[in-house]
Amino acid sequence: MFHVIRWCMGLFVVCFALLAHAQNFEAVKRAAERGNASAQNSLGLMYREGRDAARNDAEAVRWLRKAAEQGHAQGQSNLGFMYLHGQGVARDDVQAVKWFRKSAEQGEALGQSNLGMMYVEGRGIAQNDAEAFKWFSRAAEQGNALGQANLGFMYYRGQGVAQNDAQAVKWYRKAVEQGEASAQSKLGLMYLEGRGVTRNEAEALKLFHMAAKQGNVWGQHNLGVMHLNGQGVAQDTGKALLWFHMAAKQGNKDSIAALEALKKRGIILLTP
Repeated sequence: MFHVIRWCMGLFVVCFALLAHAQNFEAVKRAAERGNASAQNSLGLMYREGRDAARNDAEAVRWLRKAAEQGHAQGQSNLGFMYLHGQGVARDDVQAVKWFRKSAEQGEALGQSNLGMMYVEGRGIAQNDAEAFKWFSRAAEQGNALGQANLGFMYYRGQGVAQNDAQAVKWYRKAVEQGEASAQSKLGLMYLEGRGVTRNEAEALKLFHMAAKQGNVWGQHNLGVMHLNGQGVAQDTGKALLWFHMAAKQGNKDSIAALEALKKRGIILLTP
């Protein structure tokens, strides 16, 4: 009897949770229909992510646009994202830049970081490292992890600013503390190279592993290299093959080349 009662209670909790989600969606939708910009942005995200509603990119764009046109900074950044990736609307880098800029100029950190990336890549706007650095800085100073990671990269490469390893480490570390995978991988590389920090293979290995577990392709590849060479860890070709394979599945050319080289040596990874 105890087990039956426990199962029923569990079912009740699940049903109650589903009901709560449905009620939350309906409440947000009602507020959005009344013209509340914040609710419109939230509703757009619900449709985009398939959260509490069936995923529908066209509906996501419709509601994000309503929020953006009312001047909602997050809605503007999110609408820019939809244009950037061609979700629910034809891909259009110029429109993405337009909405990222509107968001960024209102002080929205994600909009600032996204606008900086458009300047770095020259997408929808003339490539300009100095402008990219400016917007990454504004995002990073607000605590945006992507902005911090990107700012660290600019210092690491000396793009739009004088090259400075110490500053690169500083900003990478701030992003790492927020769990940002690309920063984990890049800071790991700095420990491996001994740039801006004392060279430490064990620390590099730890950071690469943190990034790899989140699916970061360079974290996976670099873990493969360290296991293959026995850097910071006992040499283990099997583990190296596994990490190279994971990165290769994401299209990493270096890992694909590593697997081909190992195959020529008669070392082959058997996969299901």
